Amino acid sequence: MNKMVKRLLSASTSEVMTFDGQQLKESIKASEGRIIVSENIVTQENLDSITTAEIAAAFGADMILCNRLDVDDPKIFGLYPGERDLYSAPKHDGKESITRLRKLVGRPIGINIEPIGDNPKMMENQIAILPGCTASEAVIKKAEEMGFQFMVLTGNPGTGVTNEATIRSIALAKKYFTGLIIAGKMHASGVDEPLMTEETAKKFIEAGADVILAPAVGSIPGFDEADLKAVVKVVHRLGGLVMSAIGTSQEGSGSHVLQEMAIRNKICGVDMQHVGDSAWGFESPVDNLYAVSKAIRGERHTIQRMARSINR
Repeated sequence: MNKMVKRLLSASTSEVMTFDGQQLKESIKASEGRIIVSENIVTQENLDSITTAEIAAAFGADMILCNRLDVDDPKIFGLYPGERDLYSAPKHDGKESITRLRKLVGRPIGINIEPIGDNPKMMENQIAILPGCTASEAVIKKAEEMGFQFMVLTGNPGTGVTNEATIRSIALAKKYFTGLIIAGKMHASGVDEPLMTEETAKKFIEAGADVILAPAVGSIPGFDEADLKAVVKVVHRLGGLVMSAIGTSQEGSGSHVLQEMAIRNKICGVDMQHVGDSAWGFESPVDNLYAVSKAIRGERHTIQRMARSINR
């Protein structure tokens, strides 16, 4: 019989850092919809000698998602002392960098990579991205070597990520990555296709995804509670989890808006709530991460998460 894992909501760093993908999934499920994932652009300049990941962890994030991390040149701004800007920062070693970031924040660290479609039906000009940010076999293998505990297969604005390409990338990730696999689009990524449906969710789970990413209710026009509940029911029936995502810059809409969105998505049955990265530098994390945390789990669990030493 497998040993039961502690719920992520109240787990200490020493417990969390040993989780493999399946254990992380079980610990999220046991937390009953009270897990927050903070997305951070790793190349974004922030406060002196500190990463956005450390700020996110300090304000209640349970999991840290690295966006725009190029596995071929994996710079994370503020990771080492004296990095005044990215251009003067020395080249970072991938595995060493992620090991250091894990030690600094004491949270599961994930990477965003993008399954670009072959000939996507674009609604806007397609933006080219670096090869080290795509969901290729080589990048997935390198993400495994670097020590990420989870991976999100999704798309940044205008990059041409498609659901069809995502299915292929899930299969690759299942083969070469031992961490938690999250898949889905939080916005169109410039492509004219439905973002998340029951059928798409089913295909993603069958391909090997552990968690389905769906747009948060209130973020995408026309994607309402009924749509999200339908996805949640299908995914849960198939043994998967669901993460709602705010990737439409509404993470900068203020605490009132975010708290309302958080409760609406919790009612729909999501297991995790993602807060995007566009508000960094514009809005205090008090108004997004802390606000969402208070809404979905109350002051008690919020303060515990913020105050719990990473040395436990």
